[in-house]
Amino acid sequence: MARALRAREVSARELVTAHLEQIEEVDGRVNAVVTRVPERALAEADAADARLAAGDPVGPLHGLPIAHKDTHLTAGIRTTFGSPLLVDFIPDADELVIERIRGAGAITIGKTNVPEFAAGSHTFNPVFGTTANPYDHSRSAGGSSGGAAAALAAGMHPLADGSDMGGSLRNPASFCNVVGLRPSPGRVPSYPSALPWATMGVQGPMARTVADAALLLSVLAGPDPRSPVSLDVPGSTFAAPLDRDLTGLRVAWAPTLGGAVTVDPVVTAALAPAAAVFADLGAHIEPACPDLTGADEVFRTLRAWQFAATMGPRRDRVKAALAANIDDGRRLTGDDLARAELARAALFHRVRAFFGRYDVLLAPVSQVPPFDAALEHPVEVDGVPHPHYLDWMASAYLISAAGLPALSVPAGFTPDGLPVGLQVVGPPRGDLLALQVGHAFEQATQVGLRRPDL
Repeated sequence: MARALRAREVSARELVTAHLEQIEEVDGRVNAVVTRVPERALAEADAADARLAAGDPVGPLHGLPIAHKDTHLTAGIRTTFGSPLLVDFIPDADELVIERIRGAGAITIGKTNVPEFAAGSHTFNPVFGTTANPYDHSRSAGGSSGGAAAALAAGMHPLADGSDMGGSLRNPASFCNVVGLRPSPGRVPSYPSALPWATMGVQGPMARTVADAALLLSVLAGPDPRSPVSLDVPGSTFAAPLDRDLTGLRVAWAPTLGGAVTVDPVVTAALAPAAAVFADLGAHIEPACPDLTGADEVFRTLRAWQFAATMGPRRDRVKAALAANIDDGRRLTGDDLARAELARAALFHRVRAFFGRYDVLLAPVSQVPPFDAALEHPVEVDGVPHPHYLDWMASAYLISAAGLPALSVPAGFTPDGLPVGLQVVGPPRGDLLALQVGHAFEQATQVGLRRPDL
């Protein structure tokens, strides 16, 4: 689309109009794009076409329509965080990721649905309701970037921004047969941020292909003085073609993350052919997993502390699961935080050593296929009780605790026609390698070409 726009084979107005029409046609069944700004979008499209006609320089996303995650601040467009507390909140300024996307020429068409304050990996809230999975409207689209993923799968926009603490870019990508990348901490700088030194939560791209996700990452990534943890590597690093020969690549295959998680057999079965795909691509693949001891405590402790720090004053006005997380954070002691940070340091060094022996790690993105959207969360996995709303997300959040970049790429379908994603985990700061490996797998399998029958 970007190439066609620059070649003047299609206008930005035509492209924006086509996506607005798609939203009107299908979103009543999916509920992904919950705030829309069609008049503003068409005006921006006309301005984009005028710039191109005048020969002015244009950015890499020039004229591409995009709806932003409803936790990302957008100037002049309401940003509700899926909460009745902010239902009428209209920010005065774009946050950094939106600033970069719009600065690259993209056109805002609306906002995508989220769980309340992005807590949990199932997209429902009291403001807009539940986002349905485009492949089966009775199932969850995942979360917290669930609206973004569902809109991508249903053709409502070609690129999407999101965020990920415990799987919020990866789980919805897996559930909706699209691509989601959790970048390395600091790869995509965040501003404003109440906790700018915290690195468990990151922002990143979603798309229908790995190359498209890399295109958006090339815009999102790069240093910014407003973020104290931002990496110096320029975003242009991710603009080059992703083609890579995988001959000799050392691949670790961990279908249960070394026994750390329980996985539904239908997910295991859908991912089983992946090993042969990598072998056919010339990679050397063997069962292996880094020692993830302590990762669960690291994630849950630091997440609870962060929720208490940022959400504490709203504790009595948010959903029960979020209030419980705030309470968990308030009960933490200095010893608890110290133990978590020490465990995190030990985890990092074990993982670093592991990636001296292997180039990438493959694992399930999610432990379950898309589940009944009427549930708040799965309560068991393969007969094993998972009572807490975080329990079933461990296959994603253990990787978050380790600080690793991780890509969800379409990998297969269950017998019921539900998507399943493969998690391609790179070494520390190995975002480009994860993208290259995911791209090779995507090209070999073509699973991501299967679109929903809406």
